[in-house]
Amino acid sequence: MTADFVEIDRDDAGLEADRYGAFPHPREMLWYGGMPGPEQALLDAFRSGKLHHAWLLTGPEGIGKATLAYRFARFLLANPDPDAPALQQASDLGVDPHHAVVGQVARMSHQDMAVIRRGLAKDGKSLRAEIAVEDVRDGLGIFRVTAGAGGWRVVIVDAADDLNRASANALLKMLEEPPQRAVFMLIAHQPGALLPTIRSRCRVLRVPPLSEASVRTGLGKLTQATPASIAEAAGASGGSLRQALALLDAATGTIRRETQKLLDDPANHDAKAAMTLFDKTTGKAGAAAFEVILSMIEGHLQESVHVGAAARSPPAALAARAELWEKLRRSARDVEIYNLDRRPLLLSVFSELAEIERRSRG
Repeated sequence: MTADFVEIDRDDAGLEADRYGAFPHPREMLWYGGMPGPEQALLDAFRSGKLHHAWLLTGPEGIGKATLAYRFARFLLANPDPDAPALQQASDLGVDPHHAVVGQVARMSHQDMAVIRRGLAKDGKSLRAEIAVEDVRDGLGIFRVTAGAGGWRVVIVDAADDLNRASANALLKMLEEPPQRAVFMLIAHQPGALLPTIRSRCRVLRVPPLSEASVRTGLGKLTQATPASIAEAAGASGGSLRQALALLDAATGTIRRETQKLLDDPANHDAKAAMTLFDKTTGKAGAAAFEVILSMIEGHLQESVHVGAAARSPPAALAARAELWEKLRRSARDVEIYNLDRRPLLLSVFSELAEIERRSRG
């Protein structure tokens, strides 16, 4: 174990959708580089003795939402009494690295913590495209047994975006009538897609992107990249440590550069270059390239909406970009669920984006 993360046998963890490459999983991370606001909000709520039972952590992927959720789980399980003098003086959610709960959370062996996420598909070799009802029921199984000495039980849903309607309704029933001393931490990248009834039962905690300095620090702890490479990746990461790690990969860097060329002028993008790029998203090997391209298109749309709003662009232009943004993630989910060819979606999105740009220029 280091002061930054817990070292475990990765073979015991199995296939995990929420692990990026060979890097530590968020539940193994002890270092937290996020902005202090969300962490302080959780700490203050617990110390007040009026901790809400369900929290919705929102924000882009890779900014530390899951890391914060596991950090709070460790803290809650290690410090069950909000009135304890030491807890009242705590300045953050850090836990002694040698505390037993640290290893238990990292190995997912703590009896009072459960994680709801996409389980294995029928073939036993891949993950489901969605969180199924049985995944939710398995996670909620911790409430069928008596809680440990502290009495708190924590359920982390990562990511709530992956819930289908049936599994969302199964979770909703528990959120509507939660057990005593139960805390649900729902991680959502696109909270607008969740059931309104789930959102209404959660306290929303918006997690901002990491600072560029924090991304640099994180890369320094997780990689052996040169300072120059770290600085370049951090500067282009948009506050996402996951995105910065991807940028350090040579193949991903090429995908990003080719995508950026298309996004520099969508109205006049090179159709042949686009098709060559999109060909790299086919099959299992193309999943990473697909995610990179999706992330960059979403970032482009998000920035153009914010810039347009600040410049008081016509509402119709802003609405068109916002609708395309929503359509992109929704359609991408369908592509993965039904194992469809990814290229038609990307071609369609770029075609619509080009048309929006042309109309905005008059």
